[in-house]
Parts: sequence; C-alpha cells; structure tokens
Amino acid sequence: MSTTTEVIAHYWAFAVFVVIALGLCCFMLAGGWLLGGRARARHKNTPFESGIDPVGSTHIRLSAKFYLVAMFFVIFDVEALYLYAWSTSIRESGWVGFAEATIFILVLLAGLVYLVRIGALDWAPARRRVAVKTDTVSHTNPQKQ
Repeated sequence: MSTTTEVIAHYWAFAVFVVIALGLCCFMLAGGWLLGGRARARHKNTPFESGIDPVGSTHIRLSAKFYLVAMFFVIFDVEALYLYAWSTSIRESGWVGFAEATIFILVLLAGLVYLVRIGALDWAPARRRVAVKTDTVSHTNPQKQ
C-alpha cells in the first residue's frame, strides 16, 4: 500500500469512529426524550431529600477544612499513582529505584505527619474539640495521707 492510501485509510477510520460516537450519543438522547416520563404535577419539580420536604436555605457556609481535606486527598492520590507506575517497573529500576521509592514514601509520610501535627485534618471546630486531661498518678502510699 502506498503512503497516501495508508493516510487516507487512517483518517477514514477516525471519521467512521467519530460518526458512530456522535450517532450513539444522539440515539441515547433521543431515546431518553421519547421514552421519558411526561407527568406534570404541582410538586414534580420541587427538590426533596429522602422524601422529606426541604427546610431552610441551601446556601450554607461550609468550613474551608472540607476543601482543604479534599485537596490533600487529591494530592496524596496522585502520588499513589506515581507509586503504581513505579511498581510496574520495579524489576527494571532495581535497588536504586527501590531506594528512590523509599525516599519518596518517607517524604509523603513526613508531609502527612506535618498535616496531622498542625491540625489540618481535624474536622471539628476548635470550640467542639474535647481537651484531654492527663493526670499524674502518684505512687505514694494512700494510707499516709
């Protein structure tokens, strides 16, 4: 086959793929529109949660800690992907790769310990945290007191 024929065949296959993908999307949208329910009722478009009518406003203030914990999750999750990629090539990387992965894991653990120490992963607000009291136990004879 000539180079021109191969290029045309490649583009033709891609064009067929795009047409089939768009056709499948249009088919699913049309099927949902044709087969979907047409019921109209007074409370049809009102939101509910587990059958309970909503009370109050949906505009509530959330603590930034929720977003912070979500960002930490994404960061540590992406780093877990690096470890997965390393584990697939462990035989080729040898002991040097093992030492590098160990250093990488230790840096991750140091970051996690730092986050726990500064309280970045504490969910409860400061006013709801319970202070733990540590009482020292004396080992003296209670009868002498």
